Amino acid sequence: MQRAIAATLMRGGTSKGLYFAADDLPGDIAVRDRVLLAAMGSPDPRQIDGAGGGHPLTSKVAVLSPSTREDADIDYLFLQVAVDRAEVSGTQNCGNILAGVGPWAIENGHVPAQDGTTPVRIHMVNTGGIAVAHIATPQGKVEYAGDARIDGVPGTAAAIALEFLDIAGASCGALLPTGQVVDEVDGVRATCIDHGMPVVILDAAQFGKTGAESPQELEADTELKARIEALRLELGRRMTLGDVTNKTVPKMCLVSAPREGGVIATRTFIPHRVHEAIGVLGAVSVATACMLPGSVAAEIADIEAGDGERRLNVEHPTGFFTVDIDVSTAGGTVEVRRAALLRTARLLMRGDIFIPASVWSAP
Repeated sequence: MQRAIAATLMRGGTSKGLYFAADDLPGDIAVRDRVLLAAMGSPDPRQIDGAGGGHPLTSKVAVLSPSTREDADIDYLFLQVAVDRAEVSGTQNCGNILAGVGPWAIENGHVPAQDGTTPVRIHMVNTGGIAVAHIATPQGKVEYAGDARIDGVPGTAAAIALEFLDIAGASCGALLPTGQVVDEVDGVRATCIDHGMPVVILDAAQFGKTGAESPQELEADTELKARIEALRLELGRRMTLGDVTNKTVPKMCLVSAPREGGVIATRTFIPHRVHEAIGVLGAVSVATACMLPGSVAAEIADIEAGDGERRLNVEHPTGFFTVDIDVSTAGGTVEVRRAALLRTARLLMRGDIFIPASVWSAP
Protein backbone atom coordinates (compact mmCIF):
# COMPACT_ATOMS: atom_id res chain seq x y z
CA MET A 1 0.00 0.00 0.00
CA GLN A 2 1.18 3.50 -0.82
CA ARG A 3 -0.13 6.97 -0.07
CA ALA A 4 -0.35 9.67 -2.73
CA ILE A 5 0.42 13.31 -1.83
CA ALA A 6 -0.08 16.20 -4.25
CA ALA A 7 3.26 17.82 -5.09
CA THR A 8 5.00 20.01 -7.64
CA LEU A 9 8.60 19.53 -8.72
CA MET A 10 10.25 22.82 -9.62
CA ARG A 11 13.67 24.20 -10.33
CA GLY A 12 14.23 27.36 -8.38
CA GLY A 13 17.45 29.18 -9.28
CA THR A 14 20.26 26.63 -9.05
CA SER A 15 18.31 24.27 -6.80
CA LYS A 16 15.48 21.80 -7.30
CA GLY A 17 12.81 20.59 -4.89
CA LEU A 18 9.28 19.53 -4.08
CA TYR A 19 6.66 22.20 -3.44
CA PHE A 20 3.69 21.21 -1.23
CA ALA A 21 0.53 22.93 -0.05
CA ALA A 22 0.70 22.84 3.77
CA ASP A 23 -2.79 21.32 3.95
CA ASP A 24 -1.59 18.29 1.99
CA LEU A 25 1.03 17.39 4.62
CA PRO A 26 0.61 16.10 8.19
CA GLY A 27 0.12 18.75 10.86
CA ASP A 28 2.32 16.83 13.27
CA ILE A 29 5.92 17.94 12.58
CA ALA A 30 7.50 14.58 13.41
CA VAL A 31 5.15 12.78 11.01
CA ARG A 32 5.64 15.49 8.38
CA ASP A 33 9.39 15.05 8.54
CA ARG A 34 9.07 11.27 8.10
CA VAL A 35 6.89 11.90 5.07
CA LEU A 36 9.45 14.26 3.52
CA LEU A 37 12.32 11.87 4.18
CA ALA A 38 10.37 9.11 2.44
CA ALA A 39 9.43 11.41 -0.45
CA MET A 40 13.08 12.35 -1.03
CA GLY A 41 14.48 8.86 -0.37
CA SER A 42 16.60 9.78 2.65
CA PRO A 43 18.76 8.60 4.26
CA ASP A 44 20.66 7.22 1.29
CA PRO A 45 23.62 8.79 -0.55
CA ARG A 46 21.86 8.33 -3.90
CA GLN A 47 18.30 8.87 -2.61
CA ILE A 48 17.49 6.08 -5.04
CA ASP A 49 14.08 5.32 -3.52
CA GLY A 50 12.76 8.88 -3.68
CA ALA A 51 12.67 12.12 -5.66
CA GLY A 52 15.93 13.54 -4.27
CA GLY A 53 18.98 13.87 -6.47
CA GLY A 54 21.68 12.74 -4.03
CA HIS A 55 22.86 16.29 -3.28
CA PRO A 56 21.72 18.99 -0.81
CA LEU A 57 20.86 21.28 -3.75
CA THR A 58 18.32 18.77 -5.08
CA SER A 59 16.89 17.64 -1.73
CA LYS A 60 14.82 20.69 -0.81
CA VAL A 61 11.18 21.31 0.09
CA ALA A 62 8.85 24.32 0.07
CA VAL A 63 5.71 24.18 2.22
CA LEU A 64 3.22 26.85 1.14
CA SER A 65 -0.02 28.27 2.51
CA PRO A 66 -2.11 31.47 2.45
CA SER A 67 -0.23 34.08 4.43
CA THR A 68 -0.91 34.72 8.10
CA ARG A 69 0.34 38.28 7.60
CA GLU A 70 -1.56 41.19 6.11
CA ASP A 71 1.54 42.42 4.27
CA ALA A 72 2.12 39.15 2.40
CA ASP A 73 0.30 36.94 -0.10
CA ILE A 74 1.73 33.57 0.80
CA ASP A 75 3.69 31.88 3.58
CA TYR A 76 6.81 29.97 2.51
CA LEU A 77 8.47 27.50 4.85
CA PHE A 78 11.74 26.09 3.53
CA LEU A 79 12.90 22.67 4.68
CA GLN A 80 16.28 21.11 3.90
CA VAL A 81 16.05 17.33 3.73
CA ALA A 82 19.41 15.74 4.52
CA VAL A 83 20.67 13.25 1.97
CA ASP A 84 22.63 10.75 4.07
CA ARG A 85 20.83 11.00 7.41
CA ALA A 86 17.25 11.12 8.68
CA GLU A 87 17.11 14.85 9.29
CA VAL A 88 14.85 17.68 8.14
CA SER A 89 15.96 21.22 9.01
CA GLY A 90 14.06 24.50 8.99
CA THR A 91 16.85 26.63 10.45
CA GLN A 92 17.50 28.65 7.28
CA ASN A 93 15.88 30.27 4.27
CA CYS A 94 16.62 29.23 0.69
CA GLY A 95 16.60 32.03 -1.85
CA ASN A 96 16.83 29.63 -4.80
CA ILE A 97 13.73 27.63 -3.90
CA LEU A 98 12.15 31.01 -3.11
CA ALA A 99 12.34 31.79 -6.85
CA GLY A 100 9.71 29.13 -7.53
CA VAL A 101 7.27 30.30 -4.86
CA GLY A 102 5.81 33.19 -6.87
CA PRO A 103 5.00 31.06 -9.93
CA TRP A 104 3.57 28.32 -7.68
CA ALA A 105 1.37 30.82 -5.83
CA ILE A 106 -0.06 32.16 -9.11
CA GLU A 107 -0.48 28.70 -10.69
CA ASN A 108 -2.35 27.50 -7.60
CA GLY A 109 -4.70 30.46 -7.34
CA HIS A 110 -3.26 32.19 -4.28
CA VAL A 111 -2.40 35.36 -6.22
CA PRO A 112 -4.41 36.59 -9.23
CA ALA A 113 -2.25 37.04 -12.29
CA GLN A 114 -2.00 40.46 -13.90
CA ASP A 115 -1.39 41.07 -17.58
CA GLY A 116 2.32 41.78 -17.77
CA THR A 117 4.09 41.34 -14.43
CA THR A 118 2.59 40.09 -11.17
CA PRO A 119 4.23 40.95 -7.82
CA VAL A 120 3.97 38.25 -5.16
CA ARG A 121 4.74 39.21 -1.56
CA ILE A 122 6.24 36.21 0.20
CA HIS A 123 6.52 35.76 3.96
CA MET A 124 9.66 33.70 4.56
CA VAL A 125 8.48 31.78 7.62
CA ASN A 126 11.93 30.49 8.61
CA THR A 127 13.19 33.98 9.46
CA GLY A 128 10.14 36.25 9.29
CA GLY A 129 11.35 38.39 6.41
CA ILE A 130 9.41 39.53 3.34
CA ALA A 131 10.51 39.08 -0.26
CA VAL A 132 8.74 40.46 -3.30
CA ALA A 133 8.96 38.30 -6.43
CA HIS A 134 8.10 39.94 -9.75
CA ILE A 135 6.75 37.22 -12.07
CA ALA A 136 6.27 37.55 -15.84
CA THR A 137 2.57 36.91 -16.55
CA PRO A 138 1.74 37.99 -20.12
CA GLN A 139 -2.01 37.66 -20.78
CA GLY A 140 -2.44 36.51 -17.19
CA LYS A 141 -0.36 33.32 -17.50
CA VAL A 142 2.94 32.48 -15.82
CA GLU A 143 5.72 32.68 -18.41
CA TYR A 144 8.67 30.33 -17.90
CA ALA A 145 10.46 30.88 -21.21
CA GLY A 146 12.68 33.92 -21.61
CA ASP A 147 16.16 35.22 -22.28
CA ALA A 148 17.50 35.53 -18.72
CA ARG A 149 20.57 33.42 -18.01
CA ILE A 150 21.94 32.52 -14.58
CA ASP A 151 25.22 30.71 -13.99
CA GLY A 152 24.76 27.13 -12.87
CA VAL A 153 21.64 26.55 -15.02
CA PRO A 154 21.78 25.61 -18.71
CA GLY A 155 19.83 27.65 -21.23
CA THR A 156 17.65 30.67 -20.54
CA ALA A 157 14.30 31.35 -18.86
CA ALA A 158 12.00 34.18 -17.83
CA ALA A 159 13.58 36.58 -15.37
CA ILE A 160 12.26 36.67 -11.80
CA ALA A 161 13.30 39.79 -9.89
CA LEU A 162 13.55 39.17 -6.14
CA GLU A 163 13.60 42.10 -3.76
CA PHE A 164 14.31 41.52 -0.08
CA LEU A 165 12.78 43.75 2.56
CA ASP A 166 14.29 44.13 6.04
CA ILE A 167 16.17 40.82 6.22
CA ALA A 168 19.24 42.00 8.15
CA GLY A 169 19.70 39.80 11.22
CA ALA A 170 16.84 37.54 10.16
CA SER A 171 18.34 34.44 11.83
CA CYS A 172 20.81 35.89 14.34
CA GLY A 173 19.07 39.09 15.45
CA ALA A 174 21.64 41.50 14.00
CA LEU A 175 23.48 42.11 10.75
CA LEU A 176 26.74 41.60 12.67
CA PRO A 177 25.68 38.95 15.20
CA THR A 178 28.87 39.03 17.26
CA GLY A 179 28.80 42.84 17.44
CA GLN A 180 32.13 43.03 15.60
CA VAL A 181 33.19 43.38 11.99
CA VAL A 182 36.01 40.88 12.55
CA ASP A 183 36.33 38.03 15.07
CA GLU A 184 39.40 35.92 15.68
CA VAL A 185 39.50 32.22 16.57
CA ASP A 186 42.80 30.35 16.91
CA GLY A 187 44.56 33.04 14.89
CA VAL A 188 41.98 32.96 12.06
CA ARG A 189 40.17 36.20 11.22
CA ALA A 190 36.51 35.94 10.28
CA THR A 191 33.59 38.23 9.49
CA CYS A 192 30.27 36.88 10.76
CA ILE A 193 27.29 38.38 8.96
CA ASP A 194 23.56 37.70 8.63
CA HIS A 195 21.83 39.49 5.79
CA GLY A 196 19.18 36.85 5.18
CA MET A 197 21.66 33.97 5.62
CA PRO A 198 24.18 33.52 8.44
CA VAL A 199 27.61 33.36 6.79
CA VAL A 200 31.15 33.23 8.15
CA ILE A 201 33.57 34.86 5.70
CA LEU A 202 37.18 33.66 5.73
CA ASP A 203 40.24 34.62 3.70
CA ALA A 204 41.18 31.50 1.70
CA ALA A 205 44.88 32.39 2.08
CA GLN A 206 44.64 31.78 5.84
CA PHE A 207 44.20 28.08 4.97
CA GLY A 208 46.90 27.93 2.32
CA LYS A 209 44.34 28.07 -0.49
CA THR A 210 44.22 30.28 -3.55
CA GLY A 211 40.44 30.38 -3.68
CA ALA A 212 40.47 28.95 -7.22
CA GLU A 213 40.20 25.32 -6.07
CA SER A 214 37.28 23.27 -7.36
CA PRO A 215 34.56 22.11 -4.95
CA GLN A 216 35.85 18.55 -5.35
CA GLU A 217 39.39 19.55 -4.38
CA LEU A 218 38.16 21.33 -1.25
CA GLU A 219 35.88 18.48 -0.23
CA ALA A 220 38.78 16.03 -0.56
CA ASP A 221 40.92 18.06 1.88
CA THR A 222 39.95 16.43 5.17
CA GLU A 223 42.28 18.61 7.23
CA LEU A 224 40.73 21.78 5.78
CA LYS A 225 37.20 20.50 6.40
CA ALA A 226 38.03 19.69 10.01
CA ARG A 227 39.47 23.18 10.63
CA ILE A 228 36.48 24.87 9.03
CA GLU A 229 34.00 22.76 11.00
CA ALA A 230 35.77 23.61 14.27
CA LEU A 231 35.50 27.30 13.39
CA ARG A 232 31.84 26.85 12.45
CA LEU A 233 31.00 25.31 15.81
CA GLU A 234 32.68 28.12 17.74
CA LEU A 235 31.47 31.00 15.60
CA GLY A 236 27.97 29.57 15.36
CA ARG A 237 27.78 29.87 19.12
CA ARG A 238 29.07 33.46 19.01
CA MET A 239 26.45 34.26 16.35
CA THR A 240 23.68 33.28 18.83
CA LEU A 241 22.84 30.14 16.85
CA GLY A 242 23.72 27.83 19.75
CA ASP A 243 25.12 24.38 19.10
CA VAL A 244 25.24 24.17 15.31
CA THR A 245 26.57 20.61 15.14
CA ASN A 246 23.38 19.37 13.49
CA LYS A 247 22.37 22.67 11.85
CA THR A 248 22.85 23.80 8.28
CA VAL A 249 23.92 27.30 9.33
CA PRO A 250 26.16 29.20 9.41
CA LYS A 251 27.53 28.71 5.90
CA MET A 252 31.32 28.97 5.70
CA CYS A 253 32.68 31.01 2.79
CA LEU A 254 36.30 31.16 1.66
CA VAL A 255 36.95 34.38 -0.26
CA SER A 256 39.79 35.51 -2.49
CA ALA A 257 40.57 38.14 -5.10
CA PRO A 258 38.30 38.03 -8.17
CA ARG A 259 39.57 36.43 -11.37
CA GLU A 260 36.70 36.88 -13.81
CA GLY A 261 35.86 40.57 -13.51
CA GLY A 262 33.70 40.34 -10.38
CA VAL A 263 34.30 41.98 -7.01
CA ILE A 264 35.24 38.87 -5.02
CA ALA A 265 35.64 35.10 -5.53
CA THR A 266 33.89 32.60 -3.23
CA ARG A 267 33.93 28.94 -2.27
CA THR A 268 31.05 28.14 0.09
CA PHE A 269 30.64 25.16 2.44
CA ILE A 270 26.88 24.50 2.91
CA PRO A 271 28.06 23.53 5.54
CA HIS A 272 29.89 20.28 4.72
CA ARG A 273 29.56 19.98 0.96
CA VAL A 274 30.99 22.74 -1.22
CA HIS A 275 28.41 24.60 -3.29
CA GLU A 276 28.86 24.38 -7.07
CA ALA A 277 27.72 28.03 -7.11
CA ILE A 278 26.56 30.12 -4.12
CA GLY A 279 23.20 30.40 -2.42
CA VAL A 280 20.99 33.42 -3.12
CA LEU A 281 20.95 34.79 0.40
CA GLY A 282 24.54 33.69 0.95
CA ALA A 283 25.49 35.90 -1.99
CA VAL A 284 23.53 38.79 -0.49
CA SER A 285 25.40 38.39 2.80
CA VAL A 286 28.79 38.26 1.04
CA ALA A 287 27.96 41.30 -1.11
CA THR A 288 26.91 43.21 2.01
CA ALA A 289 30.18 42.30 3.73
CA CYS A 290 32.10 43.69 0.74
CA MET A 291 30.57 47.07 1.59
CA LEU A 292 31.54 47.00 5.28
CA PRO A 293 34.84 48.80 5.97
CA GLY A 294 37.32 46.55 7.77
CA SER A 295 35.57 43.27 7.04
CA VAL A 296 37.47 40.25 5.71
CA ALA A 297 35.52 40.60 2.46
CA ALA A 298 36.11 44.34 2.09
CA GLU A 299 39.86 43.87 2.51
CA ILE A 300 39.90 41.54 -0.50
CA ALA A 301 37.08 42.87 -2.70
CA ASP A 302 37.84 44.81 -5.85
CA ILE A 303 35.47 47.67 -5.15
CA GLU A 304 35.75 51.40 -4.68
CA ALA A 305 35.10 52.68 -1.17
CA GLY A 306 31.90 54.56 -0.50
CA ASP A 307 28.22 54.14 0.24
CA GLY A 308 25.26 54.09 -2.11
CA GLU A 309 23.70 51.69 -4.57
CA ARG A 310 26.03 49.21 -6.26
CA ARG A 311 25.76 46.24 -8.59
CA LEU A 312 28.18 43.60 -7.32
CA ASN A 313 29.14 40.45 -9.22
CA VAL A 314 30.07 37.75 -6.70
CA GLU A 315 32.17 35.04 -8.37
CA HIS A 316 31.62 31.35 -7.58
CA PRO A 317 32.85 28.03 -9.06
CA THR A 318 30.46 28.07 -12.03
CA GLY A 319 30.17 31.78 -12.79
CA PHE A 320 28.98 34.79 -10.86
CA PHE A 321 25.95 36.05 -8.96
CA THR A 322 24.78 39.65 -9.42
CA VAL A 323 23.46 41.50 -6.36
CA ASP A 324 22.04 45.04 -6.43
CA ILE A 325 22.64 46.53 -3.00
CA ASP A 326 22.36 49.93 -1.34
CA VAL A 327 24.32 50.30 1.91
CA SER A 328 24.96 53.26 4.19
CA THR A 329 27.74 53.21 6.81
CA ALA A 330 27.37 56.82 7.91
CA GLY A 331 28.02 57.61 11.56
CA GLY A 332 29.57 54.23 12.25
CA THR A 333 26.25 52.39 11.82
CA VAL A 334 25.40 50.04 8.98
CA GLU A 335 22.08 50.33 7.18
CA VAL A 336 21.17 48.14 4.22
CA ARG A 337 18.53 50.12 2.36
CA ARG A 338 17.91 47.67 -0.48
CA ALA A 339 18.97 44.26 -1.75
CA ALA A 340 17.69 42.73 -4.98
CA LEU A 341 18.73 40.13 -7.51
CA LEU A 342 17.62 38.12 -10.50
CA ARG A 343 16.71 34.42 -10.58
CA THR A 344 14.78 32.08 -12.84
CA ALA A 345 12.54 29.09 -12.16
CA ARG A 346 10.78 26.38 -14.11
CA LEU A 347 7.84 24.11 -13.47
CA LEU A 348 9.11 20.57 -14.08
CA MET A 349 6.29 18.26 -13.02
CA ARG A 350 3.16 18.15 -10.91
CA GLY A 351 0.94 15.36 -9.70
CA ASP A 352 1.31 12.97 -6.77
CA ILE A 353 4.37 11.69 -5.00
CA PHE A 354 3.97 8.28 -3.40
CA ILE A 355 5.23 7.20 0.00
CA PRO A 356 4.76 3.92 1.90
CA ALA A 357 1.38 3.99 3.66
CA SER A 358 3.09 2.96 6.89
CA VAL A 359 4.90 6.32 7.05
CA TRP A 360 1.63 8.26 7.34
CA SER A 361 -1.29 6.03 8.20
CA ALA A 362 -3.77 8.62 9.54
CA PRO A 363 -6.82 9.43 7.35
